[in-house]
Amino acid sequence: MATREVYVSRLQADGLYKVFGRAPDEAVRRLEAGADRGELRADGTTAAVIDASFTVEPGQIFVVMGLSGSGKSTLLRMLNGLLEPTAGRVLFDGRDLTSLPARDLRRVRATKISMVFQHFALFPHRSVLENAAYGLEVQGVPRAEREQRAAEALELCGLGGWAASWPNELSGGMQQRVGLARALATDADLLLMDESFSALDPLIRRDMQDQLLELQKRLKKTIVFITHDLNEAMRLGDRIAVMRDGRIVQLGSAEDILLRPEGDYVASFIQDVDRSRVLTASAVMTAPDRPDAGQCDCPSVAPDTTVAELCAVSARVPHPVAVRDPEGNVVGTVPQQKLVAFVGGDDEPQGRPAACGDAARPAAVKTASQNTEKEAAHA
Repeated sequence: MATREVYVSRLQADGLYKVFGRAPDEAVRRLEAGADRGELRADGTTAAVIDASFTVEPGQIFVVMGLSGSGKSTLLRMLNGLLEPTAGRVLFDGRDLTSLPARDLRRVRATKISMVFQHFALFPHRSVLENAAYGLEVQGVPRAEREQRAAEALELCGLGGWAASWPNELSGGMQQRVGLARALATDADLLLMDESFSALDPLIRRDMQDQLLELQKRLKKTIVFITHDLNEAMRLGDRIAVMRDGRIVQLGSAEDILLRPEGDYVASFIQDVDRSRVLTASAVMTAPDRPDAGQCDCPSVAPDTTVAELCAVSARVPHPVAVRDPEGNVVGTVPQQKLVAFVGGDDEPQGRPAACGDAARPAAVKTASQNTEKEAAHA
């Protein structure tokens, strides 16, 4: 009889607690019984992470977002064993990291899990190539091989011509790329990124986000990314965990969190997010509104096209925009009424769907489209 293969996630956190201070085990029992953080703090105990559970699938960017003190960095350090959980466990490819002997855990960190820090952590006395190769050096990889792999990683990160340079000759963004190249050179299955872009100025930060997304398309790494920036979380995350006071208060996609916030805390967090840059055509499309939808030569969009980009297309199309899957099939349409409501129009247009040749354009869609085109021209 054939055995049935059991699927396991790349990473699983199962009821993780981290308590600092006196009697941590007793503190966990009190938390499980309903005590809050404040009660423990009065007794000289800090509950940094409380009952955190989630899974991360292969090739996914999982973002943990929260304000300073929410517990997100402590949580990250439990995922690779830098901090031992007070309770709970971490499974990596089905293997319980929390039960491993110290030697085996160090081996996993050296070969399977890489970390990219907020403050670059480059060695000033080593060249860019030597910095990128450092993780391989720790693994005992021969020099020629590690330099070749490090050079390939630098090329991936856009630093192919800087291998012989010193860290102090590089800008902040370039130094962070070296840190990313060092993590990629080890070919680790899991990347942990702790506020990796927060020390960069806004323009360089966005460039690094673009770089990470582009690399992810090619390499399909599994990434846990820590940030306090909601827009960054929404831009990068396939799934997002929102933390508050040590607890995960909502877990879901960017679309889930924007459209269905759980509680006043999350709702207040997302109120200033530019939803048009996060939500996609799949979130606003409806079933095709007429049998000939998509049969003309007008532009169409993909399901993952952002609403901001969609507005630019809608401004040029005299009827609901067709949404096509990768095979070219029409899976939905986006009526202008939907876009008007989304971008803040006061009144939804009434009457029949427009046909090719109709000239009317809702003002809100026009404005959103013009804004998008101005930003593109500025970029």
